[in-house]
Amino acid sequence: MNPAVPPNPALPSLLDRMVAARQLSALDAQALRQAKPAILSEEEALRWLAREYGLSFTSLEDVDPDRQLLSLFPARLLLKEELLPLRRHNGTVEVATSRLFATHGLDALKTLTGLNLQPVLATSEAVQREIKKRLGVGADTIGTLDEEKGFQVVDENSEDTNLDDAAEDEASIIRFVNQVLKDAIELRASDVHLEPFEDEFRIRYRIDGELQEVSVPAQLKRFQPAIVSRVKILSHLNIAEKRLPQDGRIKIRLDNAEVDIRVSVIPMLHGEAVVMRLLRQNSTLRGLSDIGMNLRELEHFRHVLGMPHGIILVTGPTGSGKTSTLYTALNEINDSVRKIITVEDPVEYQLKGVNQIQVNEKSGLTFARGLRSILRHDPDVILIGEIRDAETAQIAVQASLTGHLVFSTLHTNDAPGALTRLVDMGVEPYLVASSLEAVLAQRLVRVLCKLCKQPDTSARAAQFKLKLGIAPDRTLFKSVGCRECRNTGFFGRHAIFEWMDTDEEIRQLILKSASTDQIRAAARKAGMRTLAEDGWRLVAAGVTTVEEVLSVTTAKEVESATRNQTGDSAASIAVAG
Repeated sequence: MNPAVPPNPALPSLLDRMVAARQLSALDAQALRQAKPAILSEEEALRWLAREYGLSFTSLEDVDPDRQLLSLFPARLLLKEELLPLRRHNGTVEVATSRLFATHGLDALKTLTGLNLQPVLATSEAVQREIKKRLGVGADTIGTLDEEKGFQVVDENSEDTNLDDAAEDEASIIRFVNQVLKDAIELRASDVHLEPFEDEFRIRYRIDGELQEVSVPAQLKRFQPAIVSRVKILSHLNIAEKRLPQDGRIKIRLDNAEVDIRVSVIPMLHGEAVVMRLLRQNSTLRGLSDIGMNLRELEHFRHVLGMPHGIILVTGPTGSGKTSTLYTALNEINDSVRKIITVEDPVEYQLKGVNQIQVNEKSGLTFARGLRSILRHDPDVILIGEIRDAETAQIAVQASLTGHLVFSTLHTNDAPGALTRLVDMGVEPYLVASSLEAVLAQRLVRVLCKLCKQPDTSARAAQFKLKLGIAPDRTLFKSVGCRECRNTGFFGRHAIFEWMDTDEEIRQLILKSASTDQIRAAARKAGMRTLAEDGWRLVAAGVTTVEEVLSVTTAKEVESATRNQTGDSAASIAVAG
């Protein structure tokens, strides 16, 4: 005799919530408790209801709702009642819902349109997701604005500022901007782009380094000036100035998380464009051993952290995780016997025990001025957010020569390029040679989505394994795309690194004003692994794809890495691929 199936402790609360949301009747909840004691999810409950009542169930994965049909229904009602019209079938309109017993929504739609409606069951999460995708973020808010009498959008080029007052006082515009920001934060976006064109106002989020367009209501263009004005008000900018670029900041709190938003407004041909960079203030810092470095790079990094003085540079493009790496390093050496001071623009992480200075160009507190001041505060370790000019570079070098350990970032393509970049800025080669201890270049590659990645059995994958010296029995993976990763095939990012120590040979090359290629060759001889080479490590581990590594590395890095694996002939093929 089989033992009884133990009841699921989550079942009562799930069914009670469904009854409260009128997705389930009390009688059905009781019957379901008896019939399905081990039920696990809302989807299983709705599938059971569909069978009991002779209805259809859909996951909405492969359903493409009729856009013309959607336009017949008011967006506010669809969003409020979580209803999604799907298609016409045999004289009726199929409507996806998770609320079988909340009939007032369907009744209201039927009264408004006169159409015969047939419910199709789907989970609440799926219905909300598809409504947002089809109608666009803030569709209910824009619908409200469209219906309101007396709301008038003034020409954005007009000197009349009544528009701005309207934006400030109009709750719907405030709600729409809040919805956009909340949506971006929930989707892990690093930037929000509001872009004006002749016939549309486009919104895009940068997620995992890639821009992704967001569905918005078709009539959003009409409210473009009011939306931009609301962003200006939030970031304390001049709402009457529409001809010059402006920069500001917004600080918001969402679910006990603080987000600092850097705002840039620039006049374009068809109105003002806005870019908002989202900086999460309380992001959790990982340990140095958790950032994904290979063992060699990790050991070298830990070695230089113990040095009493010198400069350590982290290089890479904007948004490549340089500041996160530096703060992870600071966190490693942050103790009661060292005084650490940072000069940043902006302060991206707040680290307990570290003295942090926020650069303010308007008040005259620049990197150079802040650096000069903190040298009188007896620091042991200094972090400069970025070496932007010759003056900052000179002070950083002088600080390292007077017994300070200096960390900073620089914009170069690779680690060897940082040395020639400092010389180009006007720092004397002998000063660079005597002060610079190490350079770390890094990039971010997208990580394959764990839920949908698939083995890549193509001939091209086999060819790359041969070229890169990856064992034949190792499996390479390819991106596919699913609901969890927004059909991109990737979820999250992972850093790849290139570590270069300035040994005696490299110091001599700096003194001779050698080229970047000569310095790179010497560093490779000393054991430096290129960015591409570190990328192949992640490809072999199934973390990312060959294409992703190729997209963030240069031809020289790829050629150097593949030559190191299999010789010159393989390198040319890999670069061509």
